[in-house]
Amino acid sequence: MTHILVDTANTFFRARHVIRGDTSEKIGMAIHITMNSIKKAWQDFGGTHMVFCLEGRSWRKDHYAPYKRNRKETIEAMTEKEKEENDVFWECYDDFVNFLKTKTNVTVLQNNRVEADDLIARWIDKHPNEKHVILSTDKDLNQLVKENVKQYNGVTEQTITHEGWFDAKNNPVIDKKTKAPKGAPDVEWIIFEKSMRGDPSDNIFSAYPGVRTKGTKNKIGLKEAFADRNTKGYTWNNLMLTKWLDHEGQEHRVLEDYERNKLLVDLHAQPDAIIEELDQTIAQAKAENKSISQIGIRFMKFCAKYDLQKISEQAQLYVEPFNAKLV
Repeated sequence: MTHILVDTANTFFRARHVIRGDTSEKIGMAIHITMNSIKKAWQDFGGTHMVFCLEGRSWRKDHYAPYKRNRKETIEAMTEKEKEENDVFWECYDDFVNFLKTKTNVTVLQNNRVEADDLIARWIDKHPNEKHVILSTDKDLNQLVKENVKQYNGVTEQTITHEGWFDAKNNPVIDKKTKAPKGAPDVEWIIFEKSMRGDPSDNIFSAYPGVRTKGTKNKIGLKEAFADRNTKGYTWNNLMLTKWLDHEGQEHRVLEDYERNKLLVDLHAQPDAIIEELDQTIAQAKAENKSISQIGIRFMKFCAKYDLQKISEQAQLYVEPFNAKLV
């Protein structure tokens, strides 16, 4: 069994940002790119069932008020034309989600308190003996890659595996800095570095602003502290017990902010109550046991609505992922 796990909003809206033209052209191409990404992931990785994961209001906001607050500010800064286009895109996205829920046999996971990343991570944990391919451009999901989990970027057509990064022709992706093939994600380092540096895209502040990756003669860096993470000796404590003042004069201790950030960025660090909700969401979706017929006709109607002529002409290549039931 190979589950294709779709970070739905990411896949749809990332496609939007690689397109030029008027709003109707952008919408048509966004759906087109999304459909192509799904088809390619299904075919290239031998998919057996599709799982679409949707966004909810994150539980993280209850633990850290500034979390993703910058998203609202970005929308408020839009021009009227940009806001109109954004509203139309969300209407189209909602229509696509409704199509997935009511006209196909895919599994759709949604919980108002969790993010798509949480649902993807928990689905993988609940199906340890299956293979999984995550369809997303989100770097936050790199931490989930392991022997039975890959991440596929539908825009660049690159795949991240436990053996490294590969392009559309299965050739190693070369790192622009080192000029060597990009290796597999170091999961522990990814979580540690992000917990220390924060994440501006999610409005998570750094636990230690300005900290160097590699230390100097007089100052410990992230690499040295990371190497001491298991023994938690002098090097670890020297960094973690450091105190610093923010621009408002408030004192911070690195360890406290690091632990706060780790809760936010580690996709296996959710509180027990959230894990329970995730398990209930997955169980309910599986119990639905969808068995919708005439998927091909329903798919063609959806394509006609958005004038997806090229996809309609090759509909048989696109329908299979939407028809496959959960076994």
